[in-house]
Amino acid sequence: MINSAHAGTLESSDVYIQLNPIDEDEVQIELHSSVAELYGDMIEELILDTLKEMNVSGINVHVQDKGALDFVIKARLQAVVFRACSSEPTWKEQ
Repeated sequence: MINSAHAGTLESSDVYIQLNPIDEDEVQIELHSSVAELYGDMIEELILDTLKEMNVSGINVHVQDKGALDFVIKARLQAVVFRACSSEPTWKEQ
């Protein structure tokens, strides 16, 4: 069960991501980015790939990007998915 959740900030070089459940078994992405013209397709591909790795669908992903790097976008997305699923990460610290 996925609930609404959010992660990130609207600061420069960061990204704010909000997830909301939807009835369809798909992923809807709303991307608002200062670099969308150059990197919008890559950002959407990163989001879709990350959600596929995490086996997540049936959500609307609202993204407000302020020039975040790929690893920041992925980390924020993973964090918001864990929050939405009320789950904790399962990896072990080395």
